[in-house]
Amino acid sequence: MPKLLLADDDLELLNGLNKLLTGQGFVVETANCGRDAQQLLETFNFEVIILDWQLGDMSGVELCKQFRRNGGTTPILMLTGLSDLERRVEGLESGADDYLCKPFEPRELIARLGSLLRRPSFLVSSKLEAQGVSLEVETRTVSDGKQTVKLTQREAALFEFLLRHKGRNFSSSFIRDSVWPLDSEGSDDTVRTCMRTLRQKLDKLGKKDLIKTDLKSGYKIES
Repeated sequence: MPKLLLADDDLELLNGLNKLLTGQGFVVETANCGRDAQQLLETFNFEVIILDWQLGDMSGVELCKQFRRNGGTTPILMLTGLSDLERRVEGLESGADDYLCKPFEPRELIARLGSLLRRPSFLVSSKLEAQGVSLEVETRTVSDGKQTVKLTQREAALFEFLLRHKGRNFSSSFIRDSVWPLDSEGSDDTVRTCMRTLRQKLDKLGKKDLIKTDLKSGYKIES
């Protein structure tokens, strides 16, 4: 499930969009000012970023420029209450990939995000495979072609993360930071518990050992 940064200085809108996007399956980190958004961008990797034009202590345009200057390639959607062409062009020239004028319909926001995630620069497949089993991201189901197992939202997010990074080892803490929201009660023990229940479900398909464990370097799915 894609991890998303949502930055807006309007707390009511921020909380409303957070609820909407979480309900759509995104793992959402929120920032109420430019400085907090900047810190999150320096600390974590995101699949898509939503920036308001004004973030109180700095503009979303300036934050976007800084992110691009530092080599950031994540797709950025800019929210703005400014509808004139000159301002929209300024946002795009700063490095934003798309913009959405307020007020907007929730369905349009979801559609714009889906479009950004499907772009060739960050192609996101809805079906991931490894060693004879496949994960359907949208339905959170795992299948070996004969049997199908339903995963919880967090199990699916964990499995998706490992499938998208096959061949790489990840510690419990790295997985926690990448898959669990910062304001959740996630811990290394939470990751290990989720890993155990995920393996139990994979065992129903004869794939309990699909996810390897290295005591020093963590978990991985071999490429």
